[in-house]
Amino acid sequence: MTHSSKWGWRGALVAVGALLALGTSPGVSAATPELKGKFEVLKDEKSTHQPGKVKLIEFADFYCPHCHRFDSEGVALLKKEFGDKIEVTMVGFPVFQGKLPTPFDMYEQARTMGKGDEMKKVLFRTIHTEKVTGVLDRSLREVLIKEVGLDPKAFEEGMSSGKPAKALEESKKWGERIKVQQTPTVLIDGNIKVEQIDPDNLKLVIHSILDADKKK
Repeated sequence: MTHSSKWGWRGALVAVGALLALGTSPGVSAATPELKGKFEVLKDEKSTHQPGKVKLIEFADFYCPHCHRFDSEGVALLKKEFGDKIEVTMVGFPVFQGKLPTPFDMYEQARTMGKGDEMKKVLFRTIHTEKVTGVLDRSLREVLIKEVGLDPKAFEEGMSSGKPAKALEESKKWGERIKVQQTPTVLIDGNIKVEQIDPDNLKLVIHSILDADKKK
């Protein structure tokens, strides 16, 4: 069963139990010799790599404190290190049982309206900094929707359409297909899964991908 990992950006605290559950050694490297770091190449997934750029998908749960920390600290460090050579997108992957899916639906709706990143930050802040972990009722949603610069009426119509919930179901199926065991888990260029979410390892993997491009 999926669970939250103990992610430590600076402390590099790694939950190796999930790696062992996958039958993968924490020190495994890809078959591609020029790539470095600790990761797993998913043979059944297609690479989406474009030379000179890395696309990073973060499977995350809005209720996960480690996901919040990765989003607030880790993503900023990666963008500072790689600039426009990295593109980061979050994919909702609920792992905490008994929690309402409202934040995930709000994020998906905001993405369709071009404000996904803004809504993601607001939701993480609301849940983890302001400690609003109960129901995100319509009045509270309206405040958050306006904060990110969206029209509440159009937003709520989108929420009621069922499309955000459907998008979340697709994200869950994606995560289950690639056997996401903990959050946050990172998928690079469609087929490189990284569970050791610490700065040195992620930078090593990404640098090696970009360095390999230069040799081609």
